[in-house]
Amino acid sequence: MNNIPELYKEWLALQPLTEKKERDINQQFLVDFNYNSNHLEGNTLTYGQTKLLLLFGDTMGNAKMQDYEEMKAHNVGLEWMKSIAKDKEKMLSEIFIRELNKIILVRDFYKTSRDGDYRYQIKVGTYKTRPNSVITSTGELFDYASPEETAQLMGDLVQWYRTEERKGELKAEELAAMFHYRYIRIHPFEDGNGRIARLLVNYILLRYNYPMIVIRTDDRDNYLKVLHQCDQLTGKIPYDGANATLEQTKPLVNYTAAILENKLATLTKFVKGEIPDFIETSDDTVLTSANVSVNVIQNVSVKTNVIELITQKPKITVKEMAQLLSVTERTIYRQLDILKTENRIERIGSDKTGYWKIT
Repeated sequence: MNNIPELYKEWLALQPLTEKKERDINQQFLVDFNYNSNHLEGNTLTYGQTKLLLLFGDTMGNAKMQDYEEMKAHNVGLEWMKSIAKDKEKMLSEIFIRELNKIILVRDFYKTSRDGDYRYQIKVGTYKTRPNSVITSTGELFDYASPEETAQLMGDLVQWYRTEERKGELKAEELAAMFHYRYIRIHPFEDGNGRIARLLVNYILLRYNYPMIVIRTDDRDNYLKVLHQCDQLTGKIPYDGANATLEQTKPLVNYTAAILENKLATLTKFVKGEIPDFIETSDDTVLTSANVSVNVIQNVSVKTNVIELITQKPKITVKEMAQLLSVTERTIYRQLDILKTENRIERIGSDKTGYWKIT
């Protein structure tokens, strides 16, 4: 992740862009971001249908009209978010977040309960009035903040962001990822939370004059994996998740930083004419002339994460590290041996009762 400051300086030095380059980049992002963020939530439009709709207003195909409306509304939300982010005099507010939810969901509608027993109304732009949760891969119920907690936690979240933006101590990718995770643990609305979270990540990056990023639908498993890793570090209590620390959100910070680094590298090469064009996603594959990794999570060093886990929890076991990093225990043992050879860590005491020390 040390390449981001250097790439960022190079990106700023290339400003202002030619009108054509800026238009090409904006159009590409418009399609890629809207397609991926909605596809992550179940929208059925293909990449080609999304491009035809957003660039040419064409609704060719057999997708549901609701999916076309949803995609168009999401793009309206994106453009509105960009206009607000660029006004440095305006601070982030709950009103802005609620309005963003209202824009992308368009109008009130009904949903069927998970068990199929009843229907309930979704009021757009309004904080939730019923508990919401998700069933994990292990079948457990993972609760978000209660309706009674939501207003207070959202007020705290916005105030925390304003303070951190003013202080300027966190890197842009750190602040964006922390906000994303804290927001998701509150899950303030009945619907649209994931899309709002990804819009607000780009709101923050724009505030810092970084290019916006895309979390790709074909990388969904890794995206959910790093969110789950943050859940394991913060625990199940919603309040703790809504106040997660930088260390507890490190998996998502690293994931976000890897995407941002790739985006900066790709855009820099495109603007300099080293690559003719780029596309961040298609229906079946990821194509970038800068050889961006299909699996961005692999850009995050296992070795670095092992050191971070040991720093947070010196008595952590190999099994726990393997589970948190979603790798085999053999991989952890190999990294530990390398770190010991490099004299970066040492084991104090026995395997059962001892602990790790960063040297």
